Amino acid sequence: MKLVLFDVDGTLVTQPGTELRFFKHLLRAGLLGPRQLGVAACYSVLLFPRYGRNTLRKNKSYLSGLPVSIVAEQAEQFVADTLAQCLISATVKRLREHVEAGDRVALLTGTPQFIADPLARYLGAHFALGALCARRGDQFAGGLPLRHPFNRTKVDAARQIAQQFGLPLSEAVAYGDSVNDAALFRNVRRSIAIMPGQRLRAMARAEGWEVIAG
Repeated sequence: MKLVLFDVDGTLVTQPGTELRFFKHLLRAGLLGPRQLGVAACYSVLLFPRYGRNTLRKNKSYLSGLPVSIVAEQAEQFVADTLAQCLISATVKRLREHVEAGDRVALLTGTPQFIADPLARYLGAHFALGALCARRGDQFAGGLPLRHPFNRTKVDAARQIAQQFGLPLSEAVAYGDSVNDAALFRNVRRSIAIMPGQRLRAMARAEGWEVIAG
C-alpha cells in the first residue's frame, strides 16, 4: 500500500480550471452580485503586485458574504452536473486502479475544499486537501485563503497527508500536469505528468518522469 496524490485541474479535470467553472456556475445561479464582484475586483488590484499572474488563483474574494452551507450545496451540484462531464478518462482510470490495488488515494489541489471534497467522493478517492477559504462565522470572507496548496506549498500539504495516513511521502506516487507540480514530483518516488506543457515535458524528459500524452 502506498500514498497516491492527484492534482485536479488539467490532471483529473480538463481545463479551464474547476474554480473558473464554479464561478460561472454561481453567476448562472444568481448568487454573485455587485458585492462579491466588487470585493473580488478590489482584492485583485491589491494582490497583483505580490502575485502577478497567479493573482486569480489566490483571490477567493468572489465568495465574500456567501453562506458556507449554500456554497457547499452548489458545489455538490456542480460536481455532479458539470465536473462529471469534464473528467480526463486516462487519469480517472489510473485513480480507480490505485484504489482497487489498495493504495491510499488523495486529491491535492489548489481548488477550494468545498469542490475537492465532493469530487473526491464522486471519484472514490479516500481524501482531499484543497484551498481553505477565509470565513467569518457561517459566511465566506474576502482576502487570501487560509491554505492554498500550490507549487512549493503543495509539498508541505503532501507531507500532512502522508503523516495522516502513516505512509512515507518518499515512497508516494504523484500525478500532475503543470510545472507547478515539479516541486512535489521531486519529493516522491514516482511521478506522472499528465498532458504536460512544454516546460514540464522537458523536465520529465530530464528527470525520467512518466508522461501520459492524452
